[in-house]
Amino acid sequence: MGTPEASPETDQPAQTRTSTRTSPAQDGLTSGKSISASNMALRTATLLVMFSTIFTALLAGIYSLAQPRIESVVKEHKIRLLGSVLPASLYNNNLLADTFSLPPTSQLGLDEPSSVYRARRDGKPVALVLEVVATNGYAGRIVLLVAISIDGELIGVRTVQHKETPGLGDYIDIKKDKNKSRPWMEQFNDRSLQDPDAAGWRVSKDGGVFDARAGATITARAVVEAVHRALIFASAKQKLLYSDW
Repeated sequence: MGTPEASPETDQPAQTRTSTRTSPAQDGLTSGKSISASNMALRTATLLVMFSTIFTALLAGIYSLAQPRIESVVKEHKIRLLGSVLPASLYNNNLLADTFSLPPTSQLGLDEPSSVYRARRDGKPVALVLEVVATNGYAGRIVLLVAISIDGELIGVRTVQHKETPGLGDYIDIKKDKNKSRPWMEQFNDRSLQDPDAAGWRVSKDGGVFDARAGATITARAVVEAVHRALIFASAKQKLLYSDW
């Protein structure tokens, strides 16, 4: 007798063949897992949206409650700052409400809009308080607040922002000046465009009348020049700055 021929579909024994088809039950399991993953992703996204909405609402509520306090603190800070250059006894108007808006002004070193505060006593003009920036400080910008009387005399000058070297150039900040009996910044008090004249508006090293501490001449020079520019600006623009008085 002849040997039986191999099956035309395969030359392997039938018992070694493995089917690659999945059963309906397996198909259902895979589909179920897919639906479950989609549901989980949807739930996660929904929870994230809910948490974000609630968190945003909470922040808005907190800010709404805190805003009056924040505004009050900002107002108090401005009043203290203005009071450092202009004694409250000199005026009786609302200084924060009586302002003149300045656009960016290169003469004052300002690259952003700023406010000029105008002091009055019984309706009559008393002084201006304005910001001026010395852009050539040793360590960069020095922001100053300057009070100038209606007669063109300096009432007070204070540094409100700087990065000068601690212990060397930071004497321009009256709080850090070690000479408490006569701080360096007070030498500007009662000065004007006439006292001294233009040649005198320099540090003593350059032939002017203003002192400079040893090792920090660049800082002093920058401040003196900035204060002088503020006086020139206020004098030239006086009619505009006082226009609605």
